Parts: sequence; C-alpha cells; structure tokens
Amino acid sequence: MSRRDLVDIAVVGSGVVGAAAALAFARDGWSVALLEAREPPRWREDAPDLRVYALAPDGMALFDTLDVGASIRDARAYPYRGMEVWDAAGDGRLCFDADRFARRELGWIVENGLLVDRLWQALQREDVALHVPASVAGLEQDATRATLRLEDGRRLQARLVVAADGAASALRAFADIDAPVHDYAQGGLVAYVDTDEPLRATCYQRFLPTGPLALLPVGSHRASIVWSAPIDEAKRLRELDDDALSRALTDASGARLGTVRPVSARAVFPLRRQLAARYREGRLLLVGDAAHVVHPLAGQGVNLGLRDVAALRAALPRPGRDVDPATSRLQRWARARRSACTRAAMAFETINRAFSNDAALPTLLRGPLLGLAGRLPPLQHALWREAAGL
Repeated sequence: MSRRDLVDIAVVGSGVVGAAAALAFARDGWSVALLEAREPPRWREDAPDLRVYALAPDGMALFDTLDVGASIRDARAYPYRGMEVWDAAGDGRLCFDADRFARRELGWIVENGLLVDRLWQALQREDVALHVPASVAGLEQDATRATLRLEDGRRLQARLVVAADGAASALRAFADIDAPVHDYAQGGLVAYVDTDEPLRATCYQRFLPTGPLALLPVGSHRASIVWSAPIDEAKRLRELDDDALSRALTDASGARLGTVRPVSARAVFPLRRQLAARYREGRLLLVGDAAHVVHPLAGQGVNLGLRDVAALRAALPRPGRDVDPATSRLQRWARARRSACTRAAMAFETINRAFSNDAALPTLLRGPLLGLAGRLPPLQHALWREAAGL
C-alpha cells in the first residue's frame, strides 16, 4: 500500500459511490487515495445481497466508462424492460415500457455487494493508494490543502477530500455541516420472493395506505421486495413464518403475480430523509449518502450518488492544475447537486404522502390520476427521463 504524503484527491468511504468516485478520478489522471475502515467482503453468487438497487441507465453508463459495466452485467445484473405502478384503492395504472422509449431496457436490478466487489477489484488494478483499514479522527484545512488525521496517528494530506462515508458521515460532522434528519417512522422490509406468475422483466409497485410494496425482478419468477410500512408493522412482518408472510405479500400485491412466497432471510431498515445543508466546506466535498438520504420509493438513492460523481468528474479541472474548491465550476457543482437532490427527495416524499394514506379525497383521486398519467405519453416520457438521468 502506498503511503503518499500528499495526493490530489482523497476519497473517504468505499461503498458504491465512494469506490466509483476514486476509480473515476484515478482514470482521469488524478493522484488518488481511498480510505476505508475495512476491506469489503467478496461478492458470492450463492449468497445474494439483500441490498438491491434499480440502477438507472446513466449509472451503468458511468460504470462502462470505468470498464466495470460488462463484468457487472455478466455476473448478475437483471435488466428490466417495464414498470407498472398502481394504487390499492383504484383501477388506474401507470406503465412504462422500454419499447416505447426505444430502449433495450429501462435499467438493471443489481446487488450492492456485486457493485462494490467489481469496483474494488478494478481499484486494485489502478494506481490508487488504498488505506485499509483506516479511520478518520479529524480534519484540518488551510488555503492549499486538507489534512486527514487518522486514528492510528498517521496524517494524509490532499488538495481535495471527497466524503463518501455514509449517512453518519464523520467528515461532515468534522466540517460542522448540518444534516437534519426527518424520520418517516417507517421501515423497509427487504427479502427475496418467488412468484407464481412470470415477472416479465417488469418492476411492480403497489401503493397501500401504510406504504408502497415494490417487487424488482431478478429472475423470471424471482424478485427482490422493498415493502415500506410503519416501523412496528415492518418488524412484525419480518418475524412472520413463511406461510403467513406469503399470505400477507400475496394480499398486499393484489395477487397481481399470483402467490408470492418468501425464499430468503429478511431485514428491516429505517426510512428517513437527511439532506446536508451544503455539499462543500473549504476543500471538503460531500457525495452520496453523506450528502443526501432519500425515501427508497423510486430506487433513486444510489443513482443520485452516482450522478454526484459524474457531475463532479465533469466539474474538475484537467489533472495537473491545482484543485481549488473555490472555483466557480466546483461551487456550481455543489449548488446544482444540492438543488437536484433536494428536489428529488421532496418529490419522493410528496408522492409517498399522497399515496400512503387512507384519507377520502386522496384515495378517490389517486387511481384516476395514475390512469391519466398512463394515457399521456409526453408525461410518461418526461417522468422516465428524469428517473433515468437522461
């Protein structure tokens, strides 16, 4: 492992967003250090990760520029060609179809562990200084550089520090950047299920009064579910035996896919919104969950983080020049990304509130509104392009 005293860019955190950022900057010619508390476990085909993403086309395009897209698709990235959204209280449906948008697919369902594994393998082939294990104990900044003080006493200097260290970002705290949390008092139940009816490479989402149920295809009859519900209810569902959970899932999905049967372990994660007050403080920049945590309603969390990386990559000067975070391009990057992510977070929250309640007026309107949107191709196209990052 290299122990350079000064690098152009230090990335803290090697999840999907942090690893993609470090790899992208290195590919662009910057000297890069990546710091992570522990090396990620290798992805195993026989142990599917419960944490699954609906990866948008622009995310896969970024991976292709990093020469990891093909290995991700070849391993287990399931392309989906359709989306179907409906409300339990109405008949209207909003449907998206790849053919209508002249696309081979709308996106891919991919495990978190697979993405991290392929990015990590690529990083080890690059000239990136990997500091693992390493935990940051402090951050100091002056006019020319930032200094990361590590728990083992080492000090690493960088012209720019990119915080990709998650929702509980230590670097964000060191920089006194406020990131208030709004707790939805909901939990997301995740698991794998089998369905009687074929999924037809389609993502399904049904809105219930307590929260949406999403089924994301990972095979012809297998799906990853994310069921948002009040936290106590989500935990109760997690503890049901297989037969009881099967009945609950089949009912919650309106038997759209026949009987739905759980086939894996289950987990519940808390749902919250957390938006950093700013994405830049001196030579520190925030990306991914360190900058924004959103409702999983549209599966946009990791996509927003990858867009942070792609936009930052474009905003940086050419390698060899000083990385001055006060330049207008980086200031615009910070403002633009915060604006985009805040709009997205509020849009997801508004949709969730409108559809996840049993008040009379919203209940009467939801189905017809979905049906109307489904009959307006320009609106469909605009909605999909926003989600796809195109």
